Amino acid sequence: MNALTGIVAKILYSIPFIVFGIGHFTNASMMAGMVPVPGGVFWVYFTGIAMIAAAIALLSGYQGKLAMLLLALLLFIYIVSIHIPNMMNPETQLMGMMGALKDCGLMGGALAFAGILDKQGKEKTNS
Repeated sequence: MNALTGIVAKILYSIPFIVFGIGHFTNASMMAGMVPVPGGVFWVYFTGIAMIAAAIALLSGYQGKLAMLLLALLLFIYIVSIHIPNMMNPETQLMGMMGALKDCGLMGGALAFAGILDKQGKEKTNS
């Protein structure tokens, strides 16, 4: 990956997760009702921290591959536990579909960055 495009890509990819993470803190009580397991507010805060941490890891390069793999897992959990059930309800079907497609694309990006970071790490150890 070209250095300039790589930096721009990392910044652009990180912005939504920083914004979403902050949103989890500013709207925690409202979002807690969407959490499909007990401890709603805790999980909203936890996932907010996880998204911000993933963005920071990608931008800093510290544990970036691991952060992107964990972010992909988090997005997969969102798809399975929140978006697909919403797609089954006629009243929330469109929002569920949009959320699932958004998170599917973001998950693909996280996996792509994990692969790129893995390749870069292997190149550094081989030189």
